[in-house]
Amino acid sequence: MKKHIAILRGINVGGKRKILMADLKELLNKNSFKNCTTYIQSGNVIFLTDKPVIEIEQKIKQIIFEKYGFDVPVLVRTANEIENIFHNNPFLLKQTDINKLYVAFLAEIPSDENLEKLTAIHFDNANYEINGKHVFMQYNTKSSDSKLTNNLIENKLKVTATSRNWKTVTKLFELSST
Repeated sequence: MKKHIAILRGINVGGKRKILMADLKELLNKNSFKNCTTYIQSGNVIFLTDKPVIEIEQKIKQIIFEKYGFDVPVLVRTANEIENIFHNNPFLLKQTDINKLYVAFLAEIPSDENLEKLTAIHFDNANYEINGKHVFMQYNTKSSDSKLTNNLIENKLKVTATSRNWKTVTKLFELSST
């Protein structure tokens, strides 16, 4: 079995679409996912399975919908993909304040046309680099003060995305490496 990481979008934000991680862990363990571990309340689950990624995403979405009655975008990465992200952040060496580093996980590689829509935008207080299904972001101020948001990324690239800060990415790497 291979280790995978499910990254859920838009749960437990502002009291909406609430899912307790202990409940999610139990649900996944009962539905053929093994050794489930969660990290913080924003929807990060590490587990073992032999299923292909697309099947994992669909299955977790179905499980959540059947239990809670709402759709949740689910993006899955392998442990190797998380390791690659961890070791290849273009801003990590340039930025000593990891609190200003983020990664947007994309559901798919955006089209060239949509990539151009995002790359045409310059942000005074943020830098970003798109690498396949990931957008590495570096903020010069608080991320909440920037126009470079997850919603903007989704809007311009026309793909589902969910963002995590660098501390979370680091923890996901650590948990998926053991």
